[in-house]
Amino acid sequence: MTIKDRVFSVLQLYTALIKFRLSSFIVFSALAGYFMAIEEIDLNQISCLILGGFFITGSANTLNQYIERKHDRFMKRTENRPLASKSMSLFHAVTFAILIGAIGVYFLNQISEKTTCFNLLTKSSLFGIISLIIYVFVYTPLKRVSPISILIGAIPGAIPFLLGWVAATDDFGFSAGVLFAIQFFWQFPHFIAISWILDDQYKNAGFKMMIGSKKGHLAALTSFIAACFLTGVSIISWDVFNLNLDFHLSLFSGLIVFLLGISFCYRNWQFLQKQDDSSAKKTLLSSYIYLSLIQIIYVIDNYWELSSKYTL
Repeated sequence: MTIKDRVFSVLQLYTALIKFRLSSFIVFSALAGYFMAIEEIDLNQISCLILGGFFITGSANTLNQYIERKHDRFMKRTENRPLASKSMSLFHAVTFAILIGAIGVYFLNQISEKTTCFNLLTKSSLFGIISLIIYVFVYTPLKRVSPISILIGAIPGAIPFLLGWVAATDDFGFSAGVLFAIQFFWQFPHFIAISWILDDQYKNAGFKMMIGSKKGHLAALTSFIAACFLTGVSIISWDVFNLNLDFHLSLFSGLIVFLLGISFCYRNWQFLQKQDDSSAKKTLLSSYIYLSLIQIIYVIDNYWELSSKYTL
């Protein structure tokens, strides 16, 4: 094996260990929350948010794989992960997780001069640590105990959007709570679809991820109801409601977000009616598209409002 091949092989191991695509998706959500709140671009803040968010997420994903390594061997989807396949030592992986987790906290701590928690942490780093703790030490073990893990996992899953807003404003108020609620309700259609598609693999590995214990009406109904709540929360900042929020959706943007929500609800309604793997896969794909699109719309709408303000 050449040096180039060896380097490429090592990079593959680390990208699998930190779940590179998932970590990138989470950072994207954090950036969306950040850009929704700022009026001026601060490259130092942006860099710290990207690096801090990526490293602390990578740390959580690595520790998750350490805990689930024996179970991952029984799933086709995860059997080739570095620890499940014994391609990397446990000591090396845990050391790596602790190191990048500490680096992540350091970068998130550089976002603001204001600190909390005995003047040791910024709000951004505090939320990052909370997310890691819940994901690794509560959600991960619960996956083998009860489907309630989906509810618990929705908490750290919803924090990135909120964290980006807090990084920009250093404020955790009602507006930040709305962003949290959007990504919180989104988790249910997303993970129920994954649990449905991989139900046999999860059960074979000892994970209890399916709401209602088996594929059926309860899981699909929960997905549909969550999609409806998600649609409602996503338009709460629409100008037609005139609520006292720190961000707003214009009439046009709000209409687009509303229609996207209706489309997502319809996709979940079809899932509820058909209750098959094909519908679950379509729901999963639409969940990625839906969340990414509304976050992009929120950001564009914020910049449109700012440009109009300065033009006037």
